[in-house]
Amino acid sequence: MNRLLVLLLSLLMVLPAHALELQGLYEQALMASREGNFVEALPLWDRFLEQVPKDAAALSNRGNVRLALGDLPGAIKDQSASIALAPEEIDPHLNRGTAEEALQDWSAAADDYIWILERDPQDASALYNLANVRGSQGDWPEARVLYGQAALARPGFAMARSSEALAAWQAGDLDWAEAELRKLIRRYPLFADARAALSGLLWRSGSRGEAESHWAAAAGLDQRYRQADWLQQVRRWPPQPTADLMTFLALEAS
Repeated sequence: MNRLLVLLLSLLMVLPAHALELQGLYEQALMASREGNFVEALPLWDRFLEQVPKDAAALSNRGNVRLALGDLPGAIKDQSASIALAPEEIDPHLNRGTAEEALQDWSAAADDYIWILERDPQDASALYNLANVRGSQGDWPEARVLYGQAALARPGFAMARSSEALAAWQAGDLDWAEAELRKLIRRYPLFADARAALSGLLWRSGSRGEAESHWAAAAGLDQRYRQADWLQQVRRWPPQPTADLMTFLALEAS
């Protein structure tokens, strides 16, 4: 009898210790993920999921790490597993859509974002990401509308406003685009995207001196705006603004 009591007490002591160990492992993996230490985070998530394979949040977090490391199929697999376990959670759909975008699977990405918007029409991230998808599909008028909705849904969403201006530029609404970009720069003087965009737009309209001034600020803030591939494939600028800025930069270098 005494031996049984000792065994039961031992079990009661071991179980909480194991739970604390798992909690510590989860927090360690989450911290590494948030700090951008993805190579370190991945094996931590693997270890946690070996013991708790049906933790929807952990699966989604590991999917984000896999996405950051370039494992797009693995990211989608993890997000899909998370969705199967927690079908009404928003984040795994948003995260899976991001991975699907990276694979240029526009239809699948759009389906995930639309799923979110059917439940929350004011989800700014889903609106913005769906706008990116529509732009990649060549539907810049629809992208412009969605960027505007994202900006309204999340006050201070400067990138959505800048993207809306770029989509307006693509559609030929240059005066509106210029006015919006100027408003953004007044509000956010260190916002490289609006500075770079206004540089190209001003050059297009013949104001080269002011274009050079804004470009000097943009280039000092973020050198990636010199790269056409980055602008279109990562930042997701429309083709006309990209072409105009690249032409301006080519003239600057000549």
